Amino acid sequence: MKFDEILQYLGEFGFYQKRIYFLICFLATTTMFQPVAQVFLTPATDHWCSTPQLERQECTEWADGTIDTETCNELKYNATIPENDEETILPENNCRRCDITYSEFNMDTKRCELSDPNIQKCDDGWEYDHSQYKSTVIQDFNLVCDDGTKASLAQSIYFFGVLIGSFLFGALADIIGRKKTMFLCLFIAFVFGIAVAFSPGYWWFTMFRFIVGFANIGTYLAAFTIATELVGPSKRTFVGMVINFYTSAGLIIYGLLAYLIRDWRYLQLAITLPNMFFFFIIPIVPESVRWLMSQKKFDEAEDLIKECARVNKAESLPEKLFEEEMMVDPSKGTTYTVADLFKTPNLRKKTINILYNWMVNSLVYYGLSLSTASLGGRDYLAFILSGVVEIPAFIVAIPAIDKFGRRPVLCLFMVMGGIACFATVWIPLGWGRTFVALIGKFGIAGSFGIIYVFSAELYPTPVRSVGMGISSMTARVGGIIAPIILELGKIWPPLPQTIFSIMSVSAGFLALLLPETLNKNLPETIEDGENFGKKKPIHKMKNKSDVEKENFSCQTEMESSFTNKALQL
Repeated sequence: MKFDEILQYLGEFGFYQKRIYFLICFLATTTMFQPVAQVFLTPATDHWCSTPQLERQECTEWADGTIDTETCNELKYNATIPENDEETILPENNCRRCDITYSEFNMDTKRCELSDPNIQKCDDGWEYDHSQYKSTVIQDFNLVCDDGTKASLAQSIYFFGVLIGSFLFGALADIIGRKKTMFLCLFIAFVFGIAVAFSPGYWWFTMFRFIVGFANIGTYLAAFTIATELVGPSKRTFVGMVINFYTSAGLIIYGLLAYLIRDWRYLQLAITLPNMFFFFIIPIVPESVRWLMSQKKFDEAEDLIKECARVNKAESLPEKLFEEEMMVDPSKGTTYTVADLFKTPNLRKKTINILYNWMVNSLVYYGLSLSTASLGGRDYLAFILSGVVEIPAFIVAIPAIDKFGRRPVLCLFMVMGGIACFATVWIPLGWGRTFVALIGKFGIAGSFGIIYVFSAELYPTPVRSVGMGISSMTARVGGIIAPIILELGKIWPPLPQTIFSIMSVSAGFLALLLPETLNKNLPETIEDGENFGKKKPIHKMKNKSDVEKENFSCQTEMESSFTNKALQL
């Protein structure tokens, strides 16, 4: 028997599965902290050159001593930053300072001009605005001026770690199992997440963040695969989509934590330490029965099935759970790799289509993220709203894909995101543009949840985890190349959003070429994956005499089969 058939006796989503599933959902919440951590670990803050020669100046003797410390610091700030010919302050001017001595400085001191030959570099370091953030990575490691691009570089390196981890741990989960991979990755992410908080310098911070990204995605992918493989066909939509509510909650919680904790080191600890509690559930979370069966570990699989039956108070199981042909080789099962996704034509076409959708989804997400910046200055509100808007997207997507199917709803959400992305180009800055941007985030969030479910259902069991790994890896590629496409805005401002829109719409329509998986059994073998959705040719009878020779019952069966195939086509 295949596992979907066994679930008919166990219950597709009984108490045993629910218990495991919701533990995994809480793990998904905490894994969402790290990918977005740098939003509030490395926020840009105002900075200016340190002026040791003015540190002793307290300004108390001016204006009868009525100038307070804040006003005094503002006078120093204004006096030391040069201005251009139009009497405006350019951002790069904060990387230079006017040469003003203690004796020359007073409340009437004016800014020097850029043409002043005495303008100096910030050889004595920088001062920072701490009104919003008590401490940031940029402030601690002076990632400004000549080093101003290093914060973005750290984020790119983090996503490169995610890319490598997606591929490596996706394959590892198919070799050593989902459970071992999940807790191994969780341990690595936990240890190096703490190390990030104690980073003594920029390159230590970047290296530790790379390892966290490397392991964090492995935790999530293995957890998601366990959740998907735990239940029957009628509940896959529920478990595949509801977990996204928890990831959205992770975004909202992180925004609230960042609002309350303004020191980056304490914030990093706050988003890492909760993972320690998940090590206590190691005895509770089981290995995937589907994986055990694919590896021909039938004794372990049978033990888990019996435990599930006991907890779910299921009716008597069949004495013979596994077919003899499944148990021909009692030794370790065949190891499959990503290459198996491309060996056969039908599976290859589906895989390429899925990967394109994942990449475009990531591209459009980052494209629309620029539009949410129109909330200007309200960093925490903008971030929290970007998480909140995902919740109604999932609420709409769950019943929609169960009623109308995965393909048409995925297409609709992708097209919606693409159109909204293009529309933001033509709408003036303000709440109108923000509203359209959030509609786009609604669409792209819904499509992301759907593509996760759709992909997990399309990939066969032996390569499901590696398939999800390479899909996630492709999404990271989309995130990496998005900034490159944004640079094309220097040629023509609407060009990046136009590219994002075209790619999103095209991905949506290409999704219609994938086979529908609604209420279908998961493909359990590579052969199942190749045949799934393949259009089988309908053969005509050769002549009348051949028809007359057919038995009436066989003829009726053939006609019924013909009708079913025609309906599928």
